[in-house]
Amino acid sequence: MARRKNNRRGGRKTFGARDDVHAQKDWTELVKENEKWESYYKALGLFPEEQWEQFKKTCQTQLPLTFRVTGSRKHAQEVLQLFEEKHLPNLTGIEWDGENIEAPKPLPWYPDRLAWQLDVSKGVIRKNEQFAKMQRYLVVENAVGNISRQEAVSMIPPLLLEVEPQHTVLDMCAAPGSKTAQLIEALHAKGPEPSGFVVANDADYRRSHMLVHQLKRLNSANLIVVNHDAQFFPRIKTSEGSKDFLRFDRVLCDVPCSGDGTMRKNINVWKDWATASGLGLHTVQVNILNRGLNLLKDGGRLVYSTCSLNPIENEAVVAAALRKWGDKIKLVECGDKLPGLIRSQGISQWPVYDKGFNAKQRSDEGVDASWFPPTDEEISKFHLESCVRVYPHQQNTGGFFIAVFEKASAEEPIQTGEKSEEPELKKQKRDVAPKKEKLPRDANEEPFIFVDPNHSELAICWEFYGICDDFDKSTCLVRNATGEPTRVIYHVATALKQLIQANEDRLKIVYSGVRLFVSQRSDIGCSWRIQSETLPIIKHHMSGNRVVETNMEMFKKLLLEAFPRFEEMEEAHIDDNFISRMKELSTGCAFIKVDRGADKEDLFLPIWNGTKCVNLMVCKEDTHEILYRVFGIETTSKQNPKADAQAKAQNEKEASENALPDESPDEPPTDTSVPVENKVPETESNFEAA
Repeated sequence: MARRKNNRRGGRKTFGARDDVHAQKDWTELVKENEKWESYYKALGLFPEEQWEQFKKTCQTQLPLTFRVTGSRKHAQEVLQLFEEKHLPNLTGIEWDGENIEAPKPLPWYPDRLAWQLDVSKGVIRKNEQFAKMQRYLVVENAVGNISRQEAVSMIPPLLLEVEPQHTVLDMCAAPGSKTAQLIEALHAKGPEPSGFVVANDADYRRSHMLVHQLKRLNSANLIVVNHDAQFFPRIKTSEGSKDFLRFDRVLCDVPCSGDGTMRKNINVWKDWATASGLGLHTVQVNILNRGLNLLKDGGRLVYSTCSLNPIENEAVVAAALRKWGDKIKLVECGDKLPGLIRSQGISQWPVYDKGFNAKQRSDEGVDASWFPPTDEEISKFHLESCVRVYPHQQNTGGFFIAVFEKASAEEPIQTGEKSEEPELKKQKRDVAPKKEKLPRDANEEPFIFVDPNHSELAICWEFYGICDDFDKSTCLVRNATGEPTRVIYHVATALKQLIQANEDRLKIVYSGVRLFVSQRSDIGCSWRIQSETLPIIKHHMSGNRVVETNMEMFKKLLLEAFPRFEEMEEAHIDDNFISRMKELSTGCAFIKVDRGADKEDLFLPIWNGTKCVNLMVCKEDTHEILYRVFGIETTSKQNPKADAQAKAQNEKEASENALPDESPDEPPTDTSVPVENKVPETESNFEAA
């Protein structure tokens, strides 16, 4: 593994330089060795001594690729089935450069075979045709949110949190968001409109905005992203005027840590590792865990996790919380959870070394008492063996630590010298005006203002689209200072509306809501069109007056052609009922429904209805995904089937109009009404895997 010493020369980036002489000078080999790390973990005796070499060797190798299949049950099963039937057979029994390549395999402990691992190098993926096709499939599905790349051990904490649709969930340190995505998926496991919600928090101002990019594609109206120091996360009012504060059913404390469990992907850990990191983070970790327990509901569950193997950041933090809360909390034994996961128990004994790597005792000056192992009496009460440790060599993963708490009482502990809510809130005020950093281009810092459901613009939308009263029409908001609907109208879950309105002065809200209506042409019956991201919700509340069913043949044509004309489609007789219904509708946004049978998910997509033509409003990425999943048509990343087909038709039209009468007297005119299956568009004839 190489590390860049200097990526600039003369003010210009030299990354990827082709000059071999300069490239050799600019790169140095990073040695994956650290004597202190080796001495420290050998002294801990986390596993039998004969496993040390295997452990170290695994830590020095790259992580395998792992991914999850996401979405509703029917949808996820279809994406998984396509992978297993179209790709997996071609990836089994492959030999490359004289070596047998291991086929992708499901993670045995992840439910329903929805998580997979590939122990294959990037070189093989790039050069082997079948693996390259698989990669293209994963890239397309990832782009539309059907597949998420995520480290295997990172998937464990959300599973052990056991989130259900009715739960209120707090993710205290959410960025970059892969675990938060799992929490949201669990919330929506039984439908698009759960009664619970997820509050995703991150202390870093810029990372909290970047978090939105990871979570936006889930299109959840039950998500709110906020920006607070997790140690002093504010109490949230349940509703306006109420004196009650929200306590969460589920809390995830995936705290900042030294990250030595990530050294397989973060090679800088090898040179930077020192005992100082764990010691320095310990107090912050204890504070975050205690704040999470304070915010946890009676009978609720909290998961504490780190990507570190250091007990100072793990069992010592857990012990500090158990010591403080007594019998008000307990550790949950998870040995029967996630069968197939190879794990080790938590430990109750460990040495403590200071920043100079000197062994320390509890009686020494300048030490924190909570760094040290529990007493014999505490060991019998705490049951730290209930914690979960996952080591890299056990099943070719990163390293991880997980502890699951349950709260027996909602009463906060009262101890001498304990901080009250008042100083916590004072401390929090320090980050009310964070440093302005460069934010994502589409970051929105405008206020959240709810719109009167009887507003004239909304009233037109309700009537035009036939949206029923069982949809909570008071949940629409805008993000501008005027409070008037001008460009975008958002929708949030009812519970989040109450939370936002009651806590404007307490919460630094970064993001919430999915786009419901976006402004369009003003010369038609409704100047707003419904956005695709809200369709899973809103389709259940529409009367059907602008919903038109069509068959698979017509749907394929709409995917491959831009703005097909009514006249041409009528002549082709692909779906006469569809054409008739569309011509009856007024100009503007409408929707098509495609019935694919009981075992497949129906398709419900927006379409633009014009006076002479229609156009399916599906982005390029979604088009690629649907063409392959539904019709088995492969594409490359550079292809745009509708644009290519439109350009071809235009060229043919221009050629026909410019031809002299005697140039080709026997050549029939171009028949654009021929069904799409009877002609081969240019985009389909040249399909190649990326």
